[in-house]
Amino acid sequence: MGKGFTEWKNVKGAFPQYKGHYQPRIPLNDNYYDLTDTNVLKWQAKLARENGVYGFCFYHYWFDGKLLMEKPMENLLNDPTIEINYCICWANETWTKAWAQHSKEILIQQTYSNEKEWDRHFNYLLPFFKDKRYIRMNSKPIMVIYRPEQIENLENMLTYWNNKAKAEGLEGLCFISQQSEYNIETDSAGYLFDYGIEYQPDRAMKSLQVQLPMLIKRGLNRAFIKFGFKRTKYSTYTFNYDKVWKTVLHTLPQNEKSIPGAFVDWDNTPRYKEYARIFDGYTPEKFEKYLEQQIIHARNEYKKDMIFMFAWNEWGEGGYLEPDEKYGEKTLKAIKTALINTNEFPY
Repeated sequence: MGKGFTEWKNVKGAFPQYKGHYQPRIPLNDNYYDLTDTNVLKWQAKLARENGVYGFCFYHYWFDGKLLMEKPMENLLNDPTIEINYCICWANETWTKAWAQHSKEILIQQTYSNEKEWDRHFNYLLPFFKDKRYIRMNSKPIMVIYRPEQIENLENMLTYWNNKAKAEGLEGLCFISQQSEYNIETDSAGYLFDYGIEYQPDRAMKSLQVQLPMLIKRGLNRAFIKFGFKRTKYSTYTFNYDKVWKTVLHTLPQNEKSIPGAFVDWDNTPRYKEYARIFDGYTPEKFEKYLEQQIIHARNEYKKDMIFMFAWNEWGEGGYLEPDEKYGEKTLKAIKTALINTNEFPY
């Protein structure tokens, strides 16, 4: 990495791991856009609304006041003509070279400091919370936290932020956890979280992988076949797309706070190359079928009217809804059709 680096470089440099492997992924019309361009955000918002995407959840990077990749959501805040709902997820992880160079070398350390720093962080977020487009639950602005379990003094920090929000005329904040490693039911600060996201396909992959060690002694190939794994000639593993989705659809809520997840696809070859994890078998038609089922599942089992989708533009991990050269806008149209078929199209 270095000055001028963007993940488009990784996306362009990806290569197939086996015959028929769809790499590199190419944006439709070679649209390797610049996320700092407000016109790009206008295009994304228009495309999202046209196809029933209710809003965006922006990853937010804050390292004791140092911001990274902040321009897209700041551009949105500063341009009220862009019609899209949105919320923020604090991606509170230390940055290392793990995904680029398989190194534990730290690029920037994530710390949580003290009340003075909490205050500075809250004040940065406050204008977003007050934006009329910001997504609220029970009148409270949503604040997703990627890994709550890593935050020292979590209970004190969330309480401080809640009190600050009320002092600013808000109802408080709606805290939502993202990663499954955080247990709302057992953690001492869990009562402060209104919801927890069942982050997919991460949870489904972990569910499949946890079975693998128990079957190693029976023969590695049999274990892979049974659970939809295949090993390529490199060190990559493929997961059967249909089996992963069926695992998602058979998942029951962990508790009444659970928000269901969904996913388009997964292929992190651009980042990990020969050490990638790849889903095999994606088509827009399959995605539409499974998403429709998950919408019904969310309504009937989770009693929720929302799903967090992986992802809008995670090109480095194959999780994107944006048009590409192979499928055009078919993936986005699949969302629209699934929402219309379930009477959930929001616009």
